[in-house]
Amino acid sequence: MNRQKSSYKPLSENSAIALAVRLNLFPAGSDLHCREIGDGNLNLVFHIADKSSDKGFIIKQALPYAKVVGESWPLSLDRARIESSALQKQAETVPALVPRVYYTDDSLAVTVMEDLSHLKISRTGLIGGENYPLLSEHIGEFLAKTLFYSSDFALEPSAKKELVKKFTNPDLCKITEDLVFTDPFFDHDTNDFEEELRADVEALWADTELKLETAKLKRKFLTEADALIHGDLHTGSIFASDTETKVIDPEFAYVGPLGFDIGQFIGNLLLNSLSKPSQEQESLFQHIDTTWEVFQREFSKSWERDSLEVFTRTEGYLQHVLTKAFEDAVGFAGCEIIRRTIGLAHVADLDGIADKNRRIQAKQQALALGTALIKERTSITQTKQLRSYFAQVAAS
Repeated sequence: MNRQKSSYKPLSENSAIALAVRLNLFPAGSDLHCREIGDGNLNLVFHIADKSSDKGFIIKQALPYAKVVGESWPLSLDRARIESSALQKQAETVPALVPRVYYTDDSLAVTVMEDLSHLKISRTGLIGGENYPLLSEHIGEFLAKTLFYSSDFALEPSAKKELVKKFTNPDLCKITEDLVFTDPFFDHDTNDFEEELRADVEALWADTELKLETAKLKRKFLTEADALIHGDLHTGSIFASDTETKVIDPEFAYVGPLGFDIGQFIGNLLLNSLSKPSQEQESLFQHIDTTWEVFQREFSKSWERDSLEVFTRTEGYLQHVLTKAFEDAVGFAGCEIIRRTIGLAHVADLDGIADKNRRIQAKQQALALGTALIKERTSITQTKQLRSYFAQVAAS
């Protein structure tokens, strides 16, 4: 992997093409087309393709601030190194489920990676009614293998501690600590919600039991270094088709709790369910069931085959780890649902509901569901129970 020293400067479409030429990504004389396609909150993303062959690459560059806010919110460019390193680490165990990385330049905060434009962002597809039959099978495998093989169960203690050092990610962890676990539960200026939700939101802010349980979940995020997590595994971070799945954008990666990525993915499937009529919800619940079933199966296989931990064979230990991961995932899903409803960064699943009355109703249901998952997570021991909680809020 080639690394070149350079002075940082944000790329333009023209300078992105110049970089592609300098790196010999295309044959000499290729007629290249470039457009900036980044629709996220933090980065520039360029798609560069040869007009004659349609061969393409993605060049992603971190900005020294949060794009969604501007220069008043500075961010470390080291997140580009975190992202490329995480993609390469994930590729060690699930190469088919992440984009290939071709080149990185830490000083330019650039990663050149596989062009996935033949796929669709899964959030967009799910909103449009697509199902992606292999999505949950693939994400269950991704979660099981990336989490197990970066955990203390698969790594020698010294290697695990080096992993923690390599993926220390304070800037982006702070975003999660604030926007997922703190601000939505208080009257904070980052929150964003319709005035019609004010009574529901103020009731949430006044709910001391909810705050206590959220504080416990935040502490897990702050302190539990179980495995290398993606850190932002929502349906907008997954490209998919009927046959392929690719997980992208792991710039929030750090060594954190096992249940976090699982909860984020489940939470976003539940958000999509809230935007659908009842007859279209079952396929999403099936995705939740399958994700957890595959995760349990693949994590258990890896545990039996490759665990280095001397207590691996101790009866009940594997089930303890899985039970705790699921309980935490349910709580983290609740936090994700609430923050995507009234926090700084919303989701199109809810915001895209055209009828205002229906949109407000769906967001009220989201707040009720998120609250229930956080408070009742110790009572929810299997994915089938999520249907009951969902039905309760849908009927309210």
